[in-house]
Amino acid sequence: MPPARKRPRAYDPARTRAAVLAQFGHVRAAVRTLTPEQLALPTRLGEWTVRELVAHVGRALTAVDLLLDEPEPARQDGRLPDWPSAIAADADAIASAARRLAAEHPDPDAGLAEAERRFTGRLDTHPGSRLVPTSAGALPLADYVVTRTVELVVHTDDLNAAVPGLDVPYDRQALAAATRLLADALAVKAPGGSTEVRIPPYAVVQCVEGPRHTRGTPPNVVETDPLTWIRLATGRLAWQDALDGAAVSASGERADLSALLPLLG
Repeated sequence: MPPARKRPRAYDPARTRAAVLAQFGHVRAAVRTLTPEQLALPTRLGEWTVRELVAHVGRALTAVDLLLDEPEPARQDGRLPDWPSAIAADADAIASAARRLAAEHPDPDAGLAEAERRFTGRLDTHPGSRLVPTSAGALPLADYVVTRTVELVVHTDDLNAAVPGLDVPYDRQALAAATRLLADALAVKAPGGSTEVRIPPYAVVQCVEGPRHTRGTPPNVVETDPLTWIRLATGRLAWQDALDGAAVSASGERADLSALLPLLG
């Protein structure tokens, strides 16, 4: 495994944009196959149907359009790893928007096509350094686009859980960016060096106060796969259930992350 992160992680804007569009494309292709009965199925997101979940996937891109319509903040006062814990304040507005968008777009694919057109158009005309106001503070546009990988990967998983046999694929770069951002959010939430969290092949971070590991085998280690990590970080999977199902391994007295999860507000 590579050494744990000590500096803010950098993301290549072109690769991030490509990852967002690739994952969005996977969802669009799957949505075209859904029947009216499948669109009416319930999801694990409270009262949302599959149709409303699909509408929310579109909003993951149109959010960029909406933020760019706001006045540009005077200075950056947010950090990318703070975004996951900051979005709880938007929960009611997000739910309301999903219901409204589902009603406005009886053809789900047409709604997604419009969201993609607006997203690419705005990125083509604004530099990645342009600041946008987010729930985590003012961030560069390029950083905010990274958060779209989390939205898309998480809701791809939600769609797969809601529709038996759907099996929407995950773009490798989108999955990598989502995994890394949520791993860095854990390191920000619980700073320290006593526990090493490994999510091969994409991320490793040190966190939790206590004796810092410097060489050899760390005394406290958590290891899991990317999708399990994303489910843990977003509250789709409980820590104990992951342990009981052998989806995560945890060794050492400071390897219990249950009090720190989920990360997504």
